[in-house]
Amino acid sequence: MTEKKGGWIIVKINPNCWSEHGELKTVLVCSPSTSDIPDQRTADYVGWEKPVNQERAQENHEGMIRAMKDAGVTVVNYSEFLTGENAALNHQLINRVFVRDLACVYGNTVIPGDAGITMRAPEYVHCHELFQSWFDEKTFSIKDNNGLKALENGDVFVLNKDAVFINTGMRTSIESIEELKQKIFQAGFSEIGIIDLPRTGETMHLDMNCNVAGSELIIAKSYMRLFPVQIIGEKGGRYVMMEEFIKRQGFEVLWTDDVKHTVADINFLNLDPETLLVSTKASKKILKDHPKLKGKNLIEVDVNELEKGGGGIRCMTMPFERG
Repeated sequence: MTEKKGGWIIVKINPNCWSEHGELKTVLVCSPSTSDIPDQRTADYVGWEKPVNQERAQENHEGMIRAMKDAGVTVVNYSEFLTGENAALNHQLINRVFVRDLACVYGNTVIPGDAGITMRAPEYVHCHELFQSWFDEKTFSIKDNNGLKALENGDVFVLNKDAVFINTGMRTSIESIEELKQKIFQAGFSEIGIIDLPRTGETMHLDMNCNVAGSELIIAKSYMRLFPVQIIGEKGGRYVMMEEFIKRQGFEVLWTDDVKHTVADINFLNLDPETLLVSTKASKKILKDHPKLKGKNLIEVDVNELEKGGGGIRCMTMPFERG
């Protein structure tokens, strides 16, 4: 899995992600920060929901990793590969656990994101420098985000081998999508669906509003049915409503108003087409409200302390390889 080269520990990974629901084989994570968020006032200042005890957060994170490993997933914790000044700073970054935003695997190409707020910029640099040592230039180019204004990959879904779905909201700009669209087409995709969701804390990223729940179903908050999607292809574009776009990709949509806790209810991770890794706080009603969800294997993990940071299981995992 690893080897040393020029002072770097090289991780051998063959990126391969053409969906959100295929069998998860390799995933990136990062341990939580060592810094506590001691009180509600501090949490409000840094944009978190509640104070966080990092010892409990670490226990939650180790439990999540253990559940993935027990399911046969190879877990790569990028914080373990940092050295020197990067390592010294990285463990103090309170948002570093939310690795989903840092990059996205489009087919066999890893495209770096760009932080939507400067508070998160250092972890993007640290992670991308590691990727530069792990992958060749064709697979990952650290220069691909040079022209971006903001692109956090909690706003990105790779729906299938043809289409990706991206939100332009609080942390991702339409200019960045325009900048990257040719790279996405070159990676093998024929169209990009763009939705523009409200800019609030509860709708910060696309994966706080909807999620792929298997090969044929997407769960989405009901308000999203009112939003158009701009479809961009290599030869032009047009607008359709969200449900039409999603159905064209082979999915039904389960519209729900039963979301009580945005992060726990929506932010789950597909381990394979029949298995979801979910928070113990997730609404089981949502996950059993549709015929295509009956019989799903739900693996529950306690990530309550981690969720207080405003992100869930999907936010804390970045798939590298899916079968």
